[in-house]
Amino acid sequence: MRSSSNPAFRNLPTGGGYGGYAGFGQQDQAGYQQAPPPLTSERPMTIDDVVTKTGITLAVVAATAVVTYLMQAWVLLFPAAIIGLVLALIITFKRMPSPPLVIAYAAVEGVFLGAFSGIIGNMVDRMTGTPGQGVVIIGQAIIGTIGVFAGMLVVYKTGAIRVTPKFTKWIVGAIIGVGVLMLFNLIMSFFTDGGLGLRDGGPLAIIFSLVCIGLAAFSFLIDFDAADQAIRAGVPAKFAWQIAFGLTVTLVWLYTEILRLLSYFNSD
Repeated sequence: MRSSSNPAFRNLPTGGGYGGYAGFGQQDQAGYQQAPPPLTSERPMTIDDVVTKTGITLAVVAATAVVTYLMQAWVLLFPAAIIGLVLALIITFKRMPSPPLVIAYAAVEGVFLGAFSGIIGNMVDRMTGTPGQGVVIIGQAIIGTIGVFAGMLVVYKTGAIRVTPKFTKWIVGAIIGVGVLMLFNLIMSFFTDGGLGLRDGGPLAIIFSLVCIGLAAFSFLIDFDAADQAIRAGVPAKFAWQIAFGLTVTLVWLYTEILRLLSYFNSD
């Protein structure tokens, strides 16, 4: 199985087997050959498992985000970010998928997104002097996130962009580079106002957010491919939780970057 840019998929089993039917509609690169026996005696994963588990995970994210936003619990932003990071690392490096951990991560990320959205929304209201403008851009960010996800799914299904090992390496390398820049910008912000200028709303910050949005979008292609190959390989159905976790990680990143970008355009 080809590796994914999303570390959440690092523990997906590999090997022969057939999971019933293809995941996202692409023809097997090996051609029409008889499939080898499944990896285990457990029920193999199908696209229905992936859709169901991802839907449950995102529903938890949405519910806790709405509650946090309505309660205006902005103070929970940093605790949720730290706890979410710890849970993400545990899930990523845990050999077997854990539904309770994935649900817990989704709940914490929802708290983070609710607080993050509230802070950005209030900031936009103050800067524009237009009450309710923050709610508008939050809605736009949600629609934009759904649109990018749906668009990349169409791109993957039609094969408009092929997910090759070279393509994967480029995306992985770019994401690592962006991560290093984010960390360095954070460190520099302790010594210089605005750090490297990657999050201050200026032209560089706009370009940086556009790059992040592009990388998140292309990451979906690799994630779809990893999920599709897992289904074709006949991995156990319980690993659908791992795929749901990985897709949620990318969706959260995409939403935060789109919301940041919209806040920049509404900061004048």
